[in-house]
Amino acid sequence: MSVAFAGNSTMSPSREAGPLRVMIVDDSVVIRGLISRWIGAEHDMEVAASLRTGLDAVNQLERINPDVAVLDIEMPELDGISALPQLLAKKRDLVVIMASTLTRRNAEVSFKALSLGAADYIPKPESTRETSAADIFHHDLIQKIRHLGARLRRKPAVASPPLAPASPAAPIARAPAVVRPIAPAPAVHAPSSGSLSTRPFSTQAPKVLLIGSSTGGPQALMTLVTELGPVIDRFPVLITQHMPPTFTTILAEHLARSSRRPAAEAVDGEPVKPGRIYLAPGGKHMRVVRSGAEAAIALDDGPAVNFCKPAVDPLFTSAIDIWHGNILSVILTGMGSDGMRGGKDIVAAGGSVIAQDEASSVVWGMPGAAANAGICAAILPLNQIGAKVNRLFAGDRS
Repeated sequence: MSVAFAGNSTMSPSREAGPLRVMIVDDSVVIRGLISRWIGAEHDMEVAASLRTGLDAVNQLERINPDVAVLDIEMPELDGISALPQLLAKKRDLVVIMASTLTRRNAEVSFKALSLGAADYIPKPESTRETSAADIFHHDLIQKIRHLGARLRRKPAVASPPLAPASPAAPIARAPAVVRPIAPAPAVHAPSSGSLSTRPFSTQAPKVLLIGSSTGGPQALMTLVTELGPVIDRFPVLITQHMPPTFTTILAEHLARSSRRPAAEAVDGEPVKPGRIYLAPGGKHMRVVRSGAEAAIALDDGPAVNFCKPAVDPLFTSAIDIWHGNILSVILTGMGSDGMRGGKDIVAAGGSVIAQDEASSVVWGMPGAAANAGICAAILPLNQIGAKVNRLFAGDRS
């Protein structure tokens, strides 16, 4: 997620070439060893240091000079949330990824860390003995390090608005020894978002707003929903954010506070009504189905789509059966291409897609995929999307 920097850097900027230098900070020797092996198997990153406490990280930062830090939340001497601002004060361009287990308290701390300048968060599995959980953790961590590190080297990070608090992480059981390198995402040398062509907005009036987001999404969503009151009051708003269980519970609470409108994780079978925000719960795909004369939420526990669960494409595609071409969809910052195929379907049905632009995105994967597919009616900075959405729902078709 985007990095909000504070303080003056006392260190040299991150290197422009060579492998990304990763500092691992976790009081679990098992987790430190596991992550070290994963990173060691990748050609474009290396372990700069493996440390037990936040105090070690703060004291040794100048000597280590990492590009990325994977920072545990609960540690002795100095926990992650206390170490975070001290690390960023010493090195303002440091990419910090917070790591925590899936407890409500840790989810709240992770959200607080985003407001303090953490670039992103990653949930740790309760036990690395569970192969599927360890595989997901492995895949997501390596991709976050790679994409956030690449963005750091490409251009200055963009400051982001805040979220909210919490703490601790549970002990993690013994780790498997198998290390499988994760192939880097293919380099995409796409034109900048400002030079991409767009298509006209639909002539059909939108009756629902669909939003998809991933890395950087919570902060982007928080900014966007503060401006969408007139739309939320009159139309249903459905959001899929790539996020695990518990974290989506906290995100829904933040969305409710930011929008000053009802917002909650969607419940299977509930009717879709104007005046509220429906958020896909972590670990479930959210679709919409017809229930009598109205639309209703349908949650399913099927396999991941685009390596994600929840995924954006199932929401986008399912909405066409209900609202046909009367759909406005927004694709915000995130890794991968989720939302692009569903967006194509929406456009083919007569609806419209808006993508966040590259400069304001933490990772221009999802919106970039939509933009490069030629399906967008607009590619806008985050701070212009809300006003445009309001105008479209008020009758503007330009």
